[in-house]
Amino acid sequence: MSDPEKRAQEDGPAPRPDAEPSRCEPDGPSNTPAYSDIDLDRWRDYDHVWTDSLWVIESRDTTGGHGLDYHGNFVPQIATQSFLRYTKADDIVLDLFLGSGTSAIEAQRQKRRLIGVELKADLVEYVGTKIEPQLLGDRIRLLQGDATDDAIVGQIRRCLSEMGAEHVQLIMLHPPYHDIITFSDHPADLSRTRGLPHFLEGFESAARHAFQVLEPHRFAILVIGDKYAQGELIPLSFYCLDRMQQVGFRTKAIVVKNIEGNERGKGRDSNLWRYRALRGGFYIFKHEYVMVFRKPS
Repeated sequence: MSDPEKRAQEDGPAPRPDAEPSRCEPDGPSNTPAYSDIDLDRWRDYDHVWTDSLWVIESRDTTGGHGLDYHGNFVPQIATQSFLRYTKADDIVLDLFLGSGTSAIEAQRQKRRLIGVELKADLVEYVGTKIEPQLLGDRIRLLQGDATDDAIVGQIRRCLSEMGAEHVQLIMLHPPYHDIITFSDHPADLSRTRGLPHFLEGFESAARHAFQVLEPHRFAILVIGDKYAQGELIPLSFYCLDRMQQVGFRTKAIVVKNIEGNERGKGRDSNLWRYRALRGGFYIFKHEYVMVFRKPS
């Protein structure tokens, strides 16, 4: 082996020409990444921060204001882990499909700020009852609006200006899984779109708006599952991943999440679904995806 070859082997493979530059430089005196409060000098102390790509969750977190009060809200532990990994205290999270307020509750708990966008006016009002009054309208801001409408970008930017910021530091996206559950009669509701192409066009619009207001080198989290239709698996999650990439996001990770306890839907009718699966030749969905993206410079 020649000396250059030996040195190359010792140094490891050369970085790809298109590799994303590292953004883990310390922000201050402690050895923390630029995007979180995790002190890497004490990395062994962070057992509560998950780094594996399989999340098996025994039951939904129902503490601190979280609860299963809305069919379709995501597991609070996803918000917990996302905020711990990808935000610092006082960072601003944008949730474009706020629903019953899981992200807002977690922002309150973890001392993050949040802008939440929700199509249904009654849900916006309901989420407001879950937030401490001194935070509502200041650190926690709720907007009634359509995440797929270009006008939402102006509303978000006005909130950011009032909060003394130009960008948000984390995006949370938990859209309807197309038409699996119809959430409202609103014509802009993605759960009411006719046909998969129209759903994906609407989702891509929301993803583009998220990209526009996200700080460069910061992260976006997409919580999404797949669906069956007419005996066929529709890989909704990967169609949405493709749309995220089309608007400019780079994919960082894909986590598979499974939850066993206190869930609605198939959990209460497990024997019936097992019969249907055996008869129909399919497998019962027990997982969703938590997809992590990053905005390049």
